[in-house]
Amino acid sequence: MAIAAPARAVSPEEMAPAVTTLAAWGLEVVVPDGLYERQDQLAGSDDHRAALLQGLLDDPSIKAIFCARGGYGTVRIIDRLDFSGFCSHPKWIVGYSDATVLHSQVQATLGLPTLHATMPINFPADGSPCPATESLRQALFGGPQAIAWDSHPLDRRGVAEGMVVGGNLSILYSLLGSRSQIDTHGKILLIEDLDEYLYHIDRMMQALRRAGMLDDLAGLVVGGLTDMHDNTIPWGHTAEEIVLDAVADKSYPVAFNAPMGHLGTDNRALPLGTTLSLIVDSTKRISTITR
Repeated sequence: MAIAAPARAVSPEEMAPAVTTLAAWGLEVVVPDGLYERQDQLAGSDDHRAALLQGLLDDPSIKAIFCARGGYGTVRIIDRLDFSGFCSHPKWIVGYSDATVLHSQVQATLGLPTLHATMPINFPADGSPCPATESLRQALFGGPQAIAWDSHPLDRRGVAEGMVVGGNLSILYSLLGSRSQIDTHGKILLIEDLDEYLYHIDRMMQALRRAGMLDDLAGLVVGGLTDMHDNTIPWGHTAEEIVLDAVADKSYPVAFNAPMGHLGTDNRALPLGTTLSLIVDSTKRISTITR
């Protein structure tokens, strides 16, 4: 597996815990030349980041590409990438947050699975296991898995089955109208976000609603809505209430507080582009369906 930096810059010190842990799992960790380039906030110029990622997409010996961290920048290079080599030799693309650009591009244009999961920047500095890294390890080596978490007062109960798509809400919003916009018809949609004003959450949910992306879902999974902000004059609703209001006229199940997204050591791995079952009752469960 290899580490790529399509967005914000990273340092060797920040990557060291993940490199050590991944090697301990028995993985051969490729740290490509140029990974630690820096241009202002970004991990090098657009040309540099695109070329580094392109080389990993084309390399048939690479079985997984881990996005080093999120931040911002992947959208600036997505249209420079050629995925033909990736299609010939599919591999996991692993990450969340800004990596939603890559997940969405692959789901929208290729229909291949990717892995919404923790990134090297998030690995514990002391190398200790945590739910996020253990979930990632199981997804990489252990095959199908189930994730369960506690119910939430706003949950809308029900059962759904469908392909899961989505990721970071701000990124999904930014991709509206582009060729990276995902098709959500009949799908289980995952959303999560960090560090947003409540009225921004409302704006984005209304945009997805108006674009028809919330109309015909099989189900909605809401991950961490972390560190939300309000104005001096309060918006008057929590982020979860805003999400539920946007789908108030729908009947599919909605599961809040899923352990996915900007949740530190509890960001569980979820394979996008695969068929899942979602059960929303007193204890919520989501699991990969095997056939």
